[in-house]
Amino acid sequence: MRKGFTLIELLIVLAVMAALMAIATPIALNAVARANVMRVASNMRNIKSAIESYVSIERPSDTSGLDLDIDDLVDSGYLSANPGNEYEMKVDNANWATKGEVIVTISYTGNDVDTTKLQEAYPDVKIVNNTPTITLTLRKWW
Repeated sequence: MRKGFTLIELLIVLAVMAALMAIATPIALNAVARANVMRVASNMRNIKSAIESYVSIERPSDTSGLDLDIDDLVDSGYLSANPGNEYEMKVDNANWATKGEVIVTISYTGNDVDTTKLQEAYPDVKIVNNTPTITLTLRKWW
């Protein structure tokens, strides 16, 4: 009598492994996609919080204090690190002197996330020109 596995037994094991992989692979890919969505939502939320803190704490008196980008928030200590080149922050400070308000737009220019899922994860996100965007208006309170 010979020891070992027959060809049929090996084929059955391979078929079972293929079936398990067919089930596990989409689940793993969905988990990666969800993680990317949550990363982008978290980064946008952190940038929003950083600019709100900056304006509230620094209390800029003129528009020169509002000429900011994400690196300025990092340098000032309001963000611990720059989340990446895919994030843009534009500051419209035209109404700072007259109305005491500034409009900040935070955008994610990467294309590795599903924008619908991003909006579900972070409802403040709006899609402008196929780009996930948060727009906030900050007002002088002092």
